[in-house]
Amino acid sequence: MSHPSLGVEEELLLVSASGEPLPRSQAVAAEIEDVDVELELTRAQVEINSPVCRTAAELHQHLTEARAKLAAAAADEGARLLAIAAPPNGQAAQLVTKKPRYQEMAARYGQLAREQGVCGCHVHIDVPDKEAAIRVSNHLRPWLPALLALTANSAVSLGADTGFASWRWIQWSRWPCAGQPPYFESAEHYDELVAGHLAAGSIMDEQMVYWDVRPSTHLPTVEVRVSDVPLTVDETVLLATLVRALVMVALDAGDRGPEVEPERLRAAYWLAARDGLTSTNLDVLNGRVLPIADVLQRLIEHARPALEAVGDLPRAAEGVRRILAEGNGAVKQRRAFREGDSVVALTEIRP
Repeated sequence: MSHPSLGVEEELLLVSASGEPLPRSQAVAAEIEDVDVELELTRAQVEINSPVCRTAAELHQHLTEARAKLAAAAADEGARLLAIAAPPNGQAAQLVTKKPRYQEMAARYGQLAREQGVCGCHVHIDVPDKEAAIRVSNHLRPWLPALLALTANSAVSLGADTGFASWRWIQWSRWPCAGQPPYFESAEHYDELVAGHLAAGSIMDEQMVYWDVRPSTHLPTVEVRVSDVPLTVDETVLLATLVRALVMVALDAGDRGPEVEPERLRAAYWLAARDGLTSTNLDVLNGRVLPIADVLQRLIEHARPALEAVGDLPRAAEGVRRILAEGNGAVKQRRAFREGDSVVALTEIRP
């Protein structure tokens, strides 16, 4: 079983002292020289891109350093940097970044683009080719809701408890080519579906394929996009570790993967977005309702051969156990909100 490389993109939020989105991304990005920082759709978002990594420990070090350096640059510009997946305060509509692509998106998609100041985490895993990425996508479909539940970090938004652990996923799913991916018969089938969106004009280009797992448009990887940006680096690395193991198992299987009933998968997604770690979810492979802890344990068992091969099984098992015991970002946000504590302070990244 080969050990593919991995990389992570983390979208983070710039806010004012009171937690309202602060449109200072360009100035903050200009402060950074030794971290790969990208501008995002709205001017209050920044994205850090890790280098290609071989181990979880290497990824952890890069992300820890990048978050700290970006937080320092934000502070220099009078901003606070948050690891949160939806703005905690302020208004839904935000200023769109002054890049031609983003301005065209604002013109075509209106309020949908202006309200898209939400932050996700994207995991890239090296795969041999596009056909392999399509097979991997099919194999990962049953596990995407569990990964969403594990990393949910957007329960509080615009000064209110949204009623959802991942409000970001609910918002993100409004795009015309987003959310749960279809089951693909082949790379040609994928290309046909994307071509249909392009011909209809529902998307501008292939970069707007926002399915929760997809072949990367610019790297030799499969990209898993289901997650909120996690609260901590530990949680991001856990996510990447689990995703790599799932990809390895899929590549080793060599087939197209299980053809899961779409409505069953849709139900599991919705429950994961609403409840996160606080209730039950579906085992989409057999339709059984299980405690979310059991669903995550099944994920670990499914990925066990790859986790053992890479040496990540102890880290992954302990990481899941700790999050179930202590809560993820959504659980901690709700606790702070309920007790009158600051969600901004909870999610702020310190230099």
